[in-house]
Amino acid sequence: MSRRKNVLFIIIDQFRADCLAGLFGNHVPLPNLRGFMAEAVTFNNHVSVTSPCGPSRISLLTGQYAMNHRSVRNGTPLPHDKPNLATEARKAGYLPLLYGYTDTTMDPRVFDAGDPVLHSYEQVMPGFVEALEMRLEESWPWRAHLKARGYKVPDFPEIFRPAGGRLNGPARYRAEDSDTAFLTDRVIDELLARPGGWFGHVTYIRPHPPFVAPEPYNKLVDPAGLPAALTGAEGAGEHPYLAPARADQPMASTVIGFPDLEPTPENIAMLRAIYLGLAAEVDHHFGRILAALKSAGLYEDTIVMVSGDHGEMLGDYGLWGKHSYHDAAFRVPLIIRDPDRNALAGKALDLPSESVDLAPTLLEMIGAEIPGTMDGKSLVPLLEGQTPANWRRYTYSELEFGNPLYPSLPQRELGLACEQSNLAVIRDGRYNMVHFNGGLPPLLFDMNGEGEARDISRDPGSQDILLRLTQAMLDHRMTHAEGRFSRVMITGKGVVENRAV
Repeated sequence: MSRRKNVLFIIIDQFRADCLAGLFGNHVPLPNLRGFMAEAVTFNNHVSVTSPCGPSRISLLTGQYAMNHRSVRNGTPLPHDKPNLATEARKAGYLPLLYGYTDTTMDPRVFDAGDPVLHSYEQVMPGFVEALEMRLEESWPWRAHLKARGYKVPDFPEIFRPAGGRLNGPARYRAEDSDTAFLTDRVIDELLARPGGWFGHVTYIRPHPPFVAPEPYNKLVDPAGLPAALTGAEGAGEHPYLAPARADQPMASTVIGFPDLEPTPENIAMLRAIYLGLAAEVDHHFGRILAALKSAGLYEDTIVMVSGDHGEMLGDYGLWGKHSYHDAAFRVPLIIRDPDRNALAGKALDLPSESVDLAPTLLEMIGAEIPGTMDGKSLVPLLEGQTPANWRRYTYSELEFGNPLYPSLPQRELGLACEQSNLAVIRDGRYNMVHFNGGLPPLLFDMNGEGEARDISRDPGSQDILLRLTQAMLDHRMTHAEGRFSRVMITGKGVVENRAV
């Protein structure tokens, strides 16, 4: 029997792909991630299939599109019987340890109404053992660490208010005591002390807002040298979703203590610089983990996968956060190193991949079965230099922007029911099409032309493209309808399942 490899699965929250290559590629120091890319396989055309944090992580871990798992908002329960990466890894003998959070909302059908898990969406995906709780609004171990170091620790979110009354003021804790540093210290101390064959899912909250960074990361990146925020058609020429989306999550919502913050070019650049500084901080600590693995002689026995849950608009098109249809909200890095599959080490692949692919990929790597409920495709053939004949031609993402209890501003302004407050994006490599529910007009962008700066849906000749991509989106939804029993038949011989793709 071959050795059982370790698994290190890292998710960096709200981490745009163009931090590594693209718009910000030359503006933020990420030496450790870039060094890792030279030893791994990078997927250049990788997207999250949904947003925000809870739904995106559920898609990551269940391998399902949001249209199937339907935990589409932070706070929308996940059905308790969905197979996921952790439940299936356990069947292969692994104990999946969580260092961080999964933002999973529990199924109320299997808990008493008074159970504390039904009072917060920041719960743990079934199958994981919470080795270190680092939930954004709680993080009790980190708070205890700060108190032990002599800090005054206010409640969330005040703990993230910049010091000195300045937008780029430092965090109220030193860099060696930050949430990022604390998480990394625990991961290194505990994972490396375990016997071989461990499984660690490590989730960094940064560079997620609130945007505040400890020294020196708060001033590591010069705002003056950063690219300006992208702009497009405004006023009467823009899509009706955009104005309420901007108003629903303004720039001031990304930082604590500046409720009247105006989106001036200087302020936008400042917050973009802080975001990039936080990304650099994560890179530094990621490098510490790799160095520890190598020093302990574990690097060649460890599968390492690094990705993000979703992106961040950072002021592009006047938007902040991730409730958007733009590429910046969905494109995230994906870097994979399997010591047993290193023929393509240092290579970058342009074939389309999606966040639903990560769970089936890891399961195949560790020799576990991939459940038929998973919509994603294992990336193992691509890592081995093969391209399956039926590889996807499109990438697909969804977003729910309504709320059943407290209707969102876009929902109210657009006169939509909660069930209509959603959109879907399909991308074929050249064109991005956005379909809105509720009778709102579609959007079409030529990514080889002006990109998302101009909607070409009404241009001559675009109707054929819209029709083709609308048909492709419908085909996608029909092909990937919830598949729990789609390949199972009850026969005279009993239950028969065909898992062949």
